[in-house]
Amino acid sequence: MIRICLYLSLLILLNVLPVSAFSNELPLTVKQKLLQIAIPESAVGVYVQEIGASQPLIAVNADSAMNPASVMKLLTTYAGLELLGPAYTWPTVLYASGKIIDGVLHGDLIIKGYGDPKLDLENFWLLIHRLRQTGLHEIKGNLVLDHTHYDIPNDDPGEFDGQPYRTYNILPEALLVNYRTSTIHLFPQPEKNSVRVVVDPLPESLQIQNNLKLTQGACGDWRNSLTIDAITDKDDKNNFTVVLNGSFSKQCGKQSYMLSLQDSAIYTRDLFKRLWAQQGGLFYGNVIVSQMPKGLPPLKIYQSPPLADVIRGINKFSNNIAARQLYLTLGTGEAVANNSPATLAKSDAAIRRWLADKQLSFPELMVENGSGLSRKERISARHMGQLLLAAFKSPVMPEFISSLPIAAVDGTLKNRFMDTPVKGLAHMKTGALNDVRALAGYLLDKTGRRVIVVFFVNHDQAGQSRVAMDTLVHWVYNRE
Repeated sequence: MIRICLYLSLLILLNVLPVSAFSNELPLTVKQKLLQIAIPESAVGVYVQEIGASQPLIAVNADSAMNPASVMKLLTTYAGLELLGPAYTWPTVLYASGKIIDGVLHGDLIIKGYGDPKLDLENFWLLIHRLRQTGLHEIKGNLVLDHTHYDIPNDDPGEFDGQPYRTYNILPEALLVNYRTSTIHLFPQPEKNSVRVVVDPLPESLQIQNNLKLTQGACGDWRNSLTIDAITDKDDKNNFTVVLNGSFSKQCGKQSYMLSLQDSAIYTRDLFKRLWAQQGGLFYGNVIVSQMPKGLPPLKIYQSPPLADVIRGINKFSNNIAARQLYLTLGTGEAVANNSPATLAKSDAAIRRWLADKQLSFPELMVENGSGLSRKERISARHMGQLLLAAFKSPVMPEFISSLPIAAVDGTLKNRFMDTPVKGLAHMKTGALNDVRALAGYLLDKTGRRVIVVFFVNHDQAGQSRVAMDTLVHWVYNRE
């Protein structure tokens, strides 16, 4: 009688509790979308699992090693939060190589970088402002830049796709100021039938030649209507003339285009001179890239914004160079105080130790630089899903999820899932390379269940796959 009662109780319990059925098949609507765009199911990797469930809802080619493009940033940022902590900051240290008498430095000013991924224009201005607050107002010597915290290959920034001046190809540097970027702002001026061009910042070594013509038609893809060429000065390769040709519609409003042109030393020198002079400082020297002498006491230590803030820029806007700088930090962490140089090998070892400590075995994992801007990086959809499951249970979960783009709200998802029930309910990272598209993150479905969704596409038609990905997200949201 007791056994019968227990059996009946179990039957009742199974009928009351929802059971998620596992499927190794894609929903029919997703299959149809893939068929329409000629992408075979063998070219996709999909993993869907509800938080708290013992098995996935869907796992299709989930164990295939695939290129995740920028979705690899999820691994880098989650590891960073756990290994370094949300409050971690990067130091940039300033030294005086000579005596300071009455606010005058009779020697060189040295800046040693430790890989701050957010030493942008505003923060570099703040660093100089705080230097000025020490009472220093004149530097008699040179500006010495110390990049030696990074021990990494001296790669070609144009190797990835032949576009060395595009900002996504910027290579890591221990002292990277404003990503070595100049932003070209375009302003239509209908009253003058012209296009105004403003460059910020505008270094002394950069000239602009504006040949743009203002048009009246629809804006469309304005980047394809103009060309931007960087011409190197014959006598000095660090001097550039940027030539703008083509047309720009008044319907476009203000638009911006970023380029990374100058050598790091020249760029940093020009920007330092301009900002230092703005704050009343005097400096007539040159720039030198060298290792600082040992034994000098710090004149000023500038700390970056905390990691929790930095990863928002990495994930929401897919900042490749910041992700690469964070990845290099994983192998050193607090060891910066011991001047232990950062290497890719140290970072790879740190990632694998961290995964092993979490009892996560990803044998197919291949990380080249941690940003996803790579033809070599690989991870399976299942393991990306398991990583997201682990992150949801982590103490750093709030900081991690809040760093992800929100559907139809911000980041790379700002214009995606507009006017759909998914708006505001998905926190997901996107990824895009030639022949690669990826989407991974968290979705709150219509009944309030949190679900992990991973969708990788590696195929020459991957650029057309967004409709299939969005169809899967809507299917997960609407399922009973």
